[in-house]
Amino acid sequence: MSQVLHTPPPTTATLPPTAEGDLAALAARHGLSVSGARPTLSEYIRQLWARRHFITAFSTAKLTAQYSQAKLGQIWQVMNPLLNAAVYFFIFGVLLGTKKGVPDYVPFLVTGVFIWTFTQSSILTGTRAISGNLGLVRALHFPRAALPLSFCLQQLQQLLFSMAALVVILLCFGVPVSVSWLLAIPALVLQFTFNAGVSLIVARVGAKTPDIAQLMPFILRTWMYVSGVMWSIDHLAAKHTHWPSWVVPVLQANPAAIYIDLMRFALIDSFHSSQLPQHVWLIATGWALLAGVGGFIYFWKAEETYGRG
Repeated sequence: MSQVLHTPPPTTATLPPTAEGDLAALAARHGLSVSGARPTLSEYIRQLWARRHFITAFSTAKLTAQYSQAKLGQIWQVMNPLLNAAVYFFIFGVLLGTKKGVPDYVPFLVTGVFIWTFTQSSILTGTRAISGNLGLVRALHFPRAALPLSFCLQQLQQLLFSMAALVVILLCFGVPVSVSWLLAIPALVLQFTFNAGVSLIVARVGAKTPDIAQLMPFILRTWMYVSGVMWSIDHLAAKHTHWPSWVVPVLQANPAAIYIDLMRFALIDSFHSSQLPQHVWLIATGWALLAGVGGFIYFWKAEETYGRG
């Protein structure tokens, strides 16, 4: 009785190059693609836009759940930055005297704290956007950029909620309603674009190296201290004329300081008839485009790796 030998079917690893090419051509002809493959940039943007309702719903749900266990609920969205501002006022404004020479220091400080908190929270939540939601990433197929973008949108919603308290503070300290307040809209659009881009960058880094989330608070705290949140860069530069010539331009070009300056000008400084240099808007736009476009492409290039390992 003859013995029949059974050989396993060839796999793609054992197929000769010509056979692999034939299989690839056959798959392409029938519209098949590699599972989990990264889509083209234009297709990725199209997929992301198609899920815009998920992004907004996810961010709103996260915002609602953030303070659901607290007795004061959503009031903490305003209380947290206000309490920070009160601490900074006592330490920097009173003890260190940074309020001297700065008109409307309380509105100046609160505006800086609110705008900085928007950037800080966007980056912190972006760091854990992928690594902190691995269950969702592994269970469902969707553009992973939706997660860091939804967290940035959540922080924008929280900022807009807090702006109501900021308006009350401005009015209580004698800052009148002005048409220049409308400049806050383009300023926030530029800042959101910048925050989203940086959030996408740290989301990719955090997905591969989760320990970056432990280091990020120290980086952001240092960044805050050089961004003029609690003090005026111009006033400090006038007192320290011995500084090297490059220090002040670097501090003024700092993106966090730029967006804080734009909001302060829109809400406060225009009341004092001070002129904001036109190049500040150009720098703000440049930072937004650099971070927004660059961060999006940087995140997209690793799309197929998220959730693996």
